[in-house]
Amino acid sequence: MATKVTANPDLDIFKEEKEGKLREVGNQAVWSLSSCKPGFGVDQLREDSPDTYWQSDGPQPHLVNIQFRKKTTIHDICIYTDYKADESYTPNRISIRAGTHFNDLVEVEQIEMSEPVGWVCVPMKDVNEKPIRTFMIQIAILSNHQNGRDTHLRRIKVRAPVQDISSAKIPKFTSPELLQYAFIR
Repeated sequence: MATKVTANPDLDIFKEEKEGKLREVGNQAVWSLSSCKPGFGVDQLREDSPDTYWQSDGPQPHLVNIQFRKKTTIHDICIYTDYKADESYTPNRISIRAGTHFNDLVEVEQIEMSEPVGWVCVPMKDVNEKPIRTFMIQIAILSNHQNGRDTHLRRIKVRAPVQDISSAKIPKFTSPELLQYAFIR
């Protein structure tokens, strides 16, 4: 069953990145698309501009495949859409799947959007409510508004939690002999 979500044009998804809580890890992955019109591919989807977009060119479902070289912890996936500009090209139902490769993908979340304008952030949680760890993510556009055939996605950000190394177990030295090894010069 799809979770109904609403886009928020005022959502500042960069706030948590600026605070050092999350980081964008999409640049560590290899991206591929099921289809695209010439000049409307991965490069336009990954640009930091809401004016460029990926446009599919073929039958549904339209797929965005994101493959990581190593198992990666994913906090959420943020998708930017603009119904006012794209109308029938705007996705209505999206399935997000994760796995180790194309043959073992499992649906993590399915969302349904109604005329979205702005960012939609989809948390990627396992059954224990912790961020998922995966080699591959697939975003499948299952349907568009007004039964549109091709789709427009303006931006996708894949975000991971920042590992806090300050919480590592560092012993507290008390003797003068061991205190000399407590800090790196």
